[in-house]
Amino acid sequence: MLETLSRGFENARDRLQGVQKLSEASLEEALRDVRMSLLEADVDLAVVKEFLAGVKAKSLGDKVATRVKDAQGRMHRITPGQQFVKACQEELEALMGPVDTSLARGKSGVVSVLLIGLQGVGKTTVAAKLASYLLNKQQRRPLLVAADIHRPAAVLQLQRLGERIGVPVHAGAEGATPAGICRAAAQRARTEGRDAIIYDTAGRLAIDDELMGELDEIQAATQPANRILVCDALMGRDAVNVAKAFSERLDIDGVILTKLDGDARGGAALAVKAVTGIPIKFLGTGEDVDRLEVFRPEGLASRILGMGDIVGLVEDFESVVDEKTAEEDAERLLTGKFGMDDLLTQLRTIQKMGPLKEVFSKMPMFGGMAEQADEKELVRVEAMIQSMTKQERKQPDVIDKSRASRIARGSGMQQSQVRDLVKRFGQMREMMAALGGGGAGGLLGKIPGMGNLAGAGAGAGGFDPSMLAGLQDGMGGAVGPGKAQAAKARSKGKKKRKQARKDRKKGRRK
Repeated sequence: MLETLSRGFENARDRLQGVQKLSEASLEEALRDVRMSLLEADVDLAVVKEFLAGVKAKSLGDKVATRVKDAQGRMHRITPGQQFVKACQEELEALMGPVDTSLARGKSGVVSVLLIGLQGVGKTTVAAKLASYLLNKQQRRPLLVAADIHRPAAVLQLQRLGERIGVPVHAGAEGATPAGICRAAAQRARTEGRDAIIYDTAGRLAIDDELMGELDEIQAATQPANRILVCDALMGRDAVNVAKAFSERLDIDGVILTKLDGDARGGAALAVKAVTGIPIKFLGTGEDVDRLEVFRPEGLASRILGMGDIVGLVEDFESVVDEKTAEEDAERLLTGKFGMDDLLTQLRTIQKMGPLKEVFSKMPMFGGMAEQADEKELVRVEAMIQSMTKQERKQPDVIDKSRASRIARGSGMQQSQVRDLVKRFGQMREMMAALGGGGAGGLLGKIPGMGNLAGAGAGAGGFDPSMLAGLQDGMGGAVGPGKAQAAKARSKGKKKRKQARKDRKKGRRK
């Protein structure tokens, strides 16, 4: 996701490596890469020019701070590359924000949302996602309204989605008008005490008077507190043009941008607020009904710059895991007392967090690997663990050649893959035990400010998904630091262990 944008900023940052001070010449070269990536991502030319001018002004301004103070009061010098990234981060956030992602309530306290947009942008799916969000994240009692009587099976699609998420769907009788259906639905919501209502309206291939007339009638009948435009990110600059055209005919409160996970460009996300003034409130990042993210400009800006999105990652983690269980898992992890069952639980947690590519895109330093992430590797690891006995899961060290052969046959994998999984699991367990072992005496305790984290078992952090990078790399996956680096690290580790054995033998002889 967004790799076209990220590539340009990454190239620009690379150009500034080794540069001692930002100058007009060095900055122009870096901005050239950014300019190309923005245009390739289908960002409006006027927006590109304004963005680049802002970055340049912040990077070369008279009062640019080249030294910052950390939490401990120590001063650190900012490199030209960091100075450039900071300017880009601030300008990206300004370009897409500020954003108020709350949904307004009507006079009766009901959150009513009128969804509008062209045909094929995913309004019906978004209606279900929004209902799921209101139900599970805001503890409301939503009602879905099937007001699209023009598209074949639109009503049936919404009814099936409603069944999946446990939200009732109001559908009109044969011959009823969209405005009449919505008016009756609003009355039903009041009768049943429902405090949220979402109107799924019909789309068109293009904006026309008939569509606008129908929407005007629905608005007059329901007085919705929120008018949300649904746009398809795959449309690129056309999505921005559509938003602009709708805003000229209707008062629009916000945008939900769909299919951003399938768009390598992402130009619509950057330009829609700048061109139309309409803020993005939510992002649709997958087909599942729970794949709706509250839009955070700082999070998306950070991901575009290749720095991940820790806040978004933590929110995803907290939405699929019990805090007490996570703390217990983390304690076992950092004391080296966890087994394959624990790993299996953590892998399933990662799967619940969404597509692996999206999870990796939110990890600092791992965003560039997102497009290489292979969902199948999780399935392979799970198959191997499930083919193990209870004892083997608890004590993977007992897995010898014979057991590995049996596990391989049961999981459809190669024996070498099983042995490699066990080996890497052991290395990971040793490393995590070293990090957390002995409270402040562990490696975490030797890092300023991390002593409490080590002693507390890393809080609710649980298994670090980035560990999966090294795990997959050894099994032929594309994710990870690379086989060459891994082999080098293993070789270095073997030399250290060999030397330690020699030293012990010398000690015994003495």
